[in-house]
Amino acid sequence: MSASQAEQIAGVRPILRRVVANAGLLLGGRTVNAVLGLAFMAIAARALGAAELGVLVLIQAFGQFLGEVVKFQSWQTILHYGARPLAEGRAKDFQHVLRFSLLLDLASTLLGIAIGVIGAFAFAGALGWGSDEAPAAALFMLSIAFMVSATPLGLLRLFDRFDVLAWQAGLISLIRVIGGVVALALGASMEGFLLATAVATFGSWLYLAGSALMELKKRGLLQDFSWRGPLTAGMPGAWRFAWNTNLATTLDVAFTHVATLIVGAMVGPSQAAFWRVGRQVADALAKPAKLLTPALYPELARLRAEERHHAMWRLARNVGLLAGGVALVMLAASAIAGPTVLALVMGKAFEPAAAVMTWQVGAAVIGVFALPLEPMLISLGKPGAAVRVRLAVSAAFLAMLPFLVTQFGLIGAGAGLAAAAGALALGMLWFILRENGNRRAAVTSPPEPESLKGDV
Repeated sequence: MSASQAEQIAGVRPILRRVVANAGLLLGGRTVNAVLGLAFMAIAARALGAAELGVLVLIQAFGQFLGEVVKFQSWQTILHYGARPLAEGRAKDFQHVLRFSLLLDLASTLLGIAIGVIGAFAFAGALGWGSDEAPAAALFMLSIAFMVSATPLGLLRLFDRFDVLAWQAGLISLIRVIGGVVALALGASMEGFLLATAVATFGSWLYLAGSALMELKKRGLLQDFSWRGPLTAGMPGAWRFAWNTNLATTLDVAFTHVATLIVGAMVGPSQAAFWRVGRQVADALAKPAKLLTPALYPELARLRAEERHHAMWRLARNVGLLAGGVALVMLAASAIAGPTVLALVMGKAFEPAAAVMTWQVGAAVIGVFALPLEPMLISLGKPGAAVRVRLAVSAAFLAMLPFLVTQFGLIGAGAGLAAAAGALALGMLWFILRENGNRRAAVTSPPEPESLKGDV
């Protein structure tokens, strides 16, 4: 190891401790979020039954899918282009990044609502709900406006306000559970539980956006802010970066909401409810490890701004090993106690979801081991590599999913999900290793002789 490499790696442990500390802050809120999320599902399951809960799940999945697809992941744009101007005190340049990000969010919101309202009626039969539920589904799609909160999210991560994000994570589920209890007490149908979810989304967005606004004012970053001017001034490759990160996340959604919609279309709302319940439990079990990812992004952005590439590699490796160890414990817990937990929380009718849930947890564990890879590629300015891997894996997974569900039921879908997670991890790792090799070659290549410079 060269002296410069050793200097770059020095200080990684304090950064890792900061990543873990910030993840710990998020863990408190997300743990509450996971517990309350399961509580809401349990309340809805006992009030509605498997079939009507399936309709609720499918409508929510469609709205969340659109919210994620249209969202430009502008929080990554804030981190990627805003970290250096903020560190160097260049307020005007930071405002250029902020303006670009806010306009992306606004355009995303309008597009998502339009597609959602039309799709709620146009795809009602195909996606698992009938024409009677279509008006309620269309009204729910208005909540997409408050799902697109990428800019406040990026600002709070950049400002190291993970405490705010922790509170926000718990707030949305708390409001949802309170709404679910009210709906249960009033004997409300599926529409009442949809309303509870929409109100929770709005309340969470209001808290997140308000907190980000106060942070901007406190730092004087809104002084002389203007909506006019060139969109990407001082942001080379901004549009390409925005499209690539959006596409990467859109493909990631294929492993969640799109899979739920396909299961519902193939085998009905009840099986979709089993799939969604299993997936929610799997996500809750893997959540402690996955929370390292949002804490990792700003640290990688700072290291990249300081040109400390070797420190980036080391940090990513340590985070992957740490998170993977936690995830393995979660997999063991799921395999041993899964059926008991489902029967206790959701009722005996949902115990069959335990088998597919174990596969879903296995897929989540693979993803947790690989979680530093995509942030690493994006922080190095290589979002296109992540997109290509996700595009190939998502296309293969979605193409095979109808066959797997038809031939093997939910177990086939779960096994396919685990295989897709493995393929995704290997693909990301290959690009990481290739990029590492390219950088080493660039560093060790001998300089071009003076006599050859200018030769054709």
